[in-house]
Amino acid sequence: MSGLDRKTPIPTEITLHKKSRMLELKFEDGGHYQLPAEFLRVCSPSAEVRGHGPGQETLQTGKRDVEITALEPVGNYGVQPTFSDGHSSGIYSWDVLYNLGTRQQELWADYLERLEKAGASRDIDSTTLPPKAGGCGKH
Repeated sequence: MSGLDRKTPIPTEITLHKKSRMLELKFEDGGHYQLPAEFLRVCSPSAEVRGHGPGQETLQTGKRDVEITALEPVGNYGVQPTFSDGHSSGIYSWDVLYNLGTRQQELWADYLERLEKAGASRDIDSTTLPPKAGGCGKH
């Protein structure tokens, strides 16, 4: 949320498409993004995923089929999704969502590369194994 200021694009529409597991966002500057639940889950801004500092990230695995089961507003600055795997501690401020939208391809490619290097899978949850650096890049 460090980038949230008067210049931060604000969503004009937020639509949760449960069947396709997508969060659709339209911003006042014309930005339009469709973010898959899996992408949002592995890129969660929560301390559980990001840690409390550089190098403390936890690679998220086995999240291919995750869904967003609830989406709650947080003040006037973001939303807090609840995912089907129980994760609900990430607050996605407008600047975080905008960053995820604009950098989706880059962040996703980086995530897949880290999964491969770790010998991990989008289908198998290996979070019970020793932690490996992960998350979804720097936002």
